Amino acid sequence: MLKELHLQQVGLASHFNIEFADRLNIFTGDNGNGKSFLLDIAWWVLTTTWANQPAYPQQAKKENPRITGIVSSQKQTREFESYFDFSEQQWRHVHIPTLSEELVIYARADGGFCIYDPARIRDNAYNFNSDTLWNGLKLDGKVLCNGLIQDWVTWQNQPKKYPFTLFTNVIKKLAPSPSEWIQVGEPTRISIEDVRDIPTVNLPYGNVPVIYTSAGMQRILGLAYLLVWTWYEHTKASELRQQKPINQIVLLIDETESHLHPRWQRVILPAILEVVEQLNPQIKIQALVTTHSPLVLASLEPTFDELEDKLFLFKLEGREVNLDEIPWSKQGDTVGWLTSEIFGLKQARSQEAEIAIEAAEAWMRADDLSAFPENLKTHKQIHQELQRLLPGHDPFWPRWIVTTEKRNSDLSGVS
Repeated sequence: MLKELHLQQVGLASHFNIEFADRLNIFTGDNGNGKSFLLDIAWWVLTTTWANQPAYPQQAKKENPRITGIVSSQKQTREFESYFDFSEQQWRHVHIPTLSEELVIYARADGGFCIYDPARIRDNAYNFNSDTLWNGLKLDGKVLCNGLIQDWVTWQNQPKKYPFTLFTNVIKKLAPSPSEWIQVGEPTRISIEDVRDIPTVNLPYGNVPVIYTSAGMQRILGLAYLLVWTWYEHTKASELRQQKPINQIVLLIDETESHLHPRWQRVILPAILEVVEQLNPQIKIQALVTTHSPLVLASLEPTFDELEDKLFLFKLEGREVNLDEIPWSKQGDTVGWLTSEIFGLKQARSQEAEIAIEAAEAWMRADDLSAFPENLKTHKQIHQELQRLLPGHDPFWPRWIVTTEKRNSDLSGVS
């Protein structure tokens, strides 16, 4: 498990120092502040490979760019240290790193996946794009992965139905709600030009070949497949090596909510954690997850444990990005999360409605309205703008109407 990460002159800040929680680490913050970058660095420290482009260091700094980390397993605690060699334009290890003892699964925001399995390939990793994930991954004439389509049908046709039973349970668990269930259907031929049998899913509205499902559905099916495939192939490789399977998995998930409807956003992360536990009840899970979704955060309120979990916020302050651990506090609903420190909105409304209400509140306090736009200088203008922007049931209306009537009554009394 990743315990610590220390960055020097890498990324958007001169220094980053992070101590990770043992189970769940949630990272949020504005676009471009470094959430995906942090997961790429975590992958590098855990696997000594890059999932995408290597991290590029800051230029013309007094300190040499460095990435250091501490990774702990049941057998040992190992230190990782690398520096950037400007002459060779690559990262180099200060000392030969000890081989990782964790399965590492990285679900990237671009829809790709990276898998590191020390029982199968010890000095590299499997990198999947959308094509190789579904149709298979080969290297130097060797089949590294059959791909979702072939494995799904093969598993489904095996007499013992393993790992197919596990796979179907995972898919069911990742469904957004009981009313929007997902069941595995029978494979079908879809084209005279493609002789393969294509897996299908039964949905509330009918049977659909998996290649015709939505982008969100395909992301979920791909994640379900890789979770099961990674564990299944790891156990097979461990048998061949005559060793016990690893009991630690690190999940790196970038933009958990990508392509997902709010119903799915509200359940996906707890479901993923529960699914991994189904692979093996003895598995210890650590997850590093990025999100922009208040629903993802709200979904964790029943299960967030401050002894095992942490919430982090990337925040631009001046010209440098800081990463702060934020004390966990239940916000109740998405409005509470949107207006919390995490997302920082004054109101969970359109920007125009927010400005109109601020002008209305300033008028109710008898404050100066000169700083507001020209169409929000008088009571009449503000009222017209509120009528344009707010629905009739908006909770702001009672305050506005009562205060307006009181102000008018007071003015009538004075006259």
